[in-house]
Amino acid sequence: MTRPPALIAHDQALRTLRAQLVAQPDGSPIRLAKPTSNLFRFREPPPANALDVSAFTGVLHVDPRERVAEVGGMTTYEDLVDATLPHGLMPTVVPQLKTITIGGAVAGLGIESTSFRAGMPHEAVLELEILTPDGEVVLARPDNEHSALFYGFPNSYGTLGYALRLRISLTPTRPFVALRHLRYPDAASCAAAITELAADPGVDFLDGTAFSGEELYLTVGRFTDSAPRLSDYTGRHIYYRSVRERVEDHLTARDYLWRWDTDWFWCSQALGAQHPLVRRLWPRRYLRSDVYRRIVALDRRFGLSARVDRLLGNPAREPVIQDIEVPVERLAEFLEFFDTEIGIRPVWLCPVTLREPRGWPLYPMPPGRMFVNVGFWATVPLRPGQPEGHHNRLIESRVTELGGHKSLYSDSYFTEDEFWLRYDGETYRELKETYDPRGRLPDLYAKCVGNR
Repeated sequence: MTRPPALIAHDQALRTLRAQLVAQPDGSPIRLAKPTSNLFRFREPPPANALDVSAFTGVLHVDPRERVAEVGGMTTYEDLVDATLPHGLMPTVVPQLKTITIGGAVAGLGIESTSFRAGMPHEAVLELEILTPDGEVVLARPDNEHSALFYGFPNSYGTLGYALRLRISLTPTRPFVALRHLRYPDAASCAAAITELAADPGVDFLDGTAFSGEELYLTVGRFTDSAPRLSDYTGRHIYYRSVRERVEDHLTARDYLWRWDTDWFWCSQALGAQHPLVRRLWPRRYLRSDVYRRIVALDRRFGLSARVDRLLGNPAREPVIQDIEVPVERLAEFLEFFDTEIGIRPVWLCPVTLREPRGWPLYPMPPGRMFVNVGFWATVPLRPGQPEGHHNRLIESRVTELGGHKSLYSDSYFTEDEFWLRYDGETYRELKETYDPRGRLPDLYAKCVGNR
């Protein structure tokens, strides 16, 4: 069978990248030259000799008949969705921000409103082409000699190698999504409804928004072939406000998938982008999460907000930017703790059930059990005597007590022993010895807690 031209070009780019990696001297840091990032562990910009991965940013092939796609690891979900929707298909889980890459979602995990049934993005992966730190290229599948790497790659955050090509399953779509926003008076009734709605085969999408302990919403989405009218949240109108204002709504499939991106959920408010006057002047093409993230990165790099707070005599503020998962039956306990100790609202609720019976060792959530992701992204004032990281440590401890897990895309404060207990240090060390014996990349603790 003749290989498509895009795959031939990919093979050439792979040889070039491998040579670039092999040529780097031992001991030099290995970094990727990526134009965007959705991590909130801010580091210095990559060095001049960072690996150029720009050739791995495209969709290589879509097979509508088999419902699979071959994709470069640095391809954004925005580009992937644009390539699959014309075929009536989409990835099984489309993370909520446009510039999340498929390789990043697999190596660093991802989630969205299909996760109650479809799990996480890595559960749609059929095979991974991985460049190891020593310059070898391995093809990892669930049933070959690299199966341990296939299952251990999710949540490895680029410390075992880089996914340069992925073969993934796709799922059918329809043109429109009909929404219903259901209100609940407390977290316990909301959690019970999550379990009930997730069992309904007619539900295609399920997530929630908690504005307070007495005002929680679950948004139920169903694919449809027609819509009586369509809403547009890509300009002056703001999606998260509609959750409170409407019981029913309709969006195109594409607009539904990116409903959160325009305002970075609700976080664009902190940058002034929701003020009516600013909104009218802010170009629509810049109402998107990657623009906001670059603004925050500049602020964190130069400490602008912190300087202003000091000048005004305001207390120091701690970034509390996290996604955690707790079992659905412990959701009310977590939210009660969160309101008492942290006090950020609104928060996002996203049910997730992992499907793979074997499980994923570096993120050991029991398969088949319903968890709820709680996402919160803001800053909290530090009271006198409270050290930096105080609130994040409280959250880490409480999530562990409730049998939950924490994503590693932002600041973490675990001790090394605590960390490896939660993220299967034994399996990780075996993978590291096999695929990075010279330690050319930092280990998972050094990267995610030490910020190397």
